[in-house]
Amino acid sequence: MTSQIDKAKAFHALHVKGNPVVLYNAWDPGSAAIIAKAGAKAIATGSWPVAAAFGFADGEKIPLDVALDNIRRIVATVDLPVTMDLESGYGVEPAKVAKTVSRALEAGAIGFNFEDQVVGGSGLHDVAFQAERIAAAAEAVKASGIPAFINARTDIFLKAKPDEHSDDLVDAAIERAQAYAKAGAHGFFAPGLGDEALIGRLCKEVELPVNIIALAHVPPKAKLAELGVARISYGPVPYRQMAEWLEAKARAAFE
Repeated sequence: MTSQIDKAKAFHALHVKGNPVVLYNAWDPGSAAIIAKAGAKAIATGSWPVAAAFGFADGEKIPLDVALDNIRRIVATVDLPVTMDLESGYGVEPAKVAKTVSRALEAGAIGFNFEDQVVGGSGLHDVAFQAERIAAAAEAVKASGIPAFINARTDIFLKAKPDEHSDDLVDAAIERAQAYAKAGAHGFFAPGLGDEALIGRLCKEVELPVNIIALAHVPPKAKLAELGVARISYGPVPYRQMAEWLEAKARAAFE
């Protein structure tokens, strides 16, 4: 088995602008094993599919202990880097975020998504305060001795409809990316953004590797690579497609 440190280093190396690593999101050990068999270079969980698989709604409704046990089981199942969606850190204050990060690393994760939206609210954390939270996460990573990958997510584009995305929103995203990088983030996740020109601008003006989620309105992999994207994830898409297939098959069986 590859060590956690080596997995973390390998995961960092997968993030190359113009040659994006593809993360086809898993939700449990079984799905992770299938995705690994298909040729994955790393495994990533998504908060929505993990919550749904365990009977919870998204938004930190799944108990952290359950989510962490799921990660332990995934790590034990696949010999690949495993990155976890930690949503907003299961706590507002930096100290709580740091504790959550430490527990995720103890469970075997080598990276995590960390978002800036206010869980249970409608807006985003202030840039400066979110930077403090990321800095606390970075300190926890340093203390662990595991060079984990902090993927700082902004929900700016998810809070607006795709046809409302603009250069002004990209300006705001760039401001956040710069602050998050200074605080210790290793990647910048902009879910919801699908406009080619705006993605290209974000990748050009942000030093961090940019992560885009492959939603229906998002350009294909080849175009995203051309635009400078370094990471493509699928979020809830695989689980939703699986659920539709399973329901259709079940209905057919019951007829």
